[in-house]
Amino acid sequence: MVPICGLCRLDRAELIDWAVRRVIVNADDFGLTPGVNRAISELHQDGVLSSATLMALAVATDNAVGLALSTASMGVGCHVVLVDGQPVLPPSEIPTLVDQKTGMFYPTLGGFLRRVLTGYIRPAEIETEAAAQISLLKERGLQLTHFDTHKHTHMFPAVLRPVLRAARAAGIRCLRNPFEPEWSRRGTPRAPLLRRMEVSLLGRLEPAFQRVVAEEGFATTDGALGVLATGTLDETTIRSLLQGAPPGTWELVTHPGYIDTDLERVHTRLRESREIERFALTAVGRVDDLELISFAGLALEGEGIPVNLQRK
Repeated sequence: MVPICGLCRLDRAELIDWAVRRVIVNADDFGLTPGVNRAISELHQDGVLSSATLMALAVATDNAVGLALSTASMGVGCHVVLVDGQPVLPPSEIPTLVDQKTGMFYPTLGGFLRRVLTGYIRPAEIETEAAAQISLLKERGLQLTHFDTHKHTHMFPAVLRPVLRAARAAGIRCLRNPFEPEWSRRGTPRAPLLRRMEVSLLGRLEPAFQRVVAEEGFATTDGALGVLATGTLDETTIRSLLQGAPPGTWELVTHPGYIDTDLERVHTRLRESREIERFALTAVGRVDDLELISFAGLALEGEGIPVNLQRK
């Protein structure tokens, strides 16, 4: 086909494809509680949520697995937990990764990172635990499309490389890009100043992340939307982020849910905000010129295979 203009070598079809805005609307914490699972399932049925990441060992993992197996149209990944949760492997097999007094992961991200960055936690233990979580879900019959990590721990190179090794061994080649572009952060006015400073500071890790992902041959998005807004993500913010998104492939990171007795018992700062996000996500269906895909579509695009996308 003749190029559409002499200054570029894109034909008309390629130019149209370049201008498309693709969005993966992903819900984290699938399996956390029955109320979280219910919200994710309903939002997918409503056509506004395309993907979820499932925790291998949580209160409602069994329920989430059942929902995922009965909903083939929803992409499901592994939400790898390395902090503030329960490991799949016995503590004796991952002694530096867990608190030997409790047999649980260390409860705070700060404590986990101090141990990672000082070399206390062995990369091999991160890899084996991540592999065990992925394997547990695959053994349940799930075809995993991608992975991300609880509290975005894979943004740190010392965590990223061993988790990528575990993912590759399981046949997974897609992951979350946890870094939010500056234009998206500007569209999140309600975020607290401290949260804004944290996200901005952590953004300095993005070049190293992109380099490692490229070296290892994995596929990811152009960036994550809504990371800064975690805990304050409402309909106005969702509409602002999606309407302002430039051409490319983006992931909207969400945490919807119903508040139930199980959620009240979970150690999380995200409670009332899950209800707000559940209502707010209906806004996805009112934004024009979006193609809603899952990470399965991202993987196929990377292989040059045509993908059937749902235009919003």
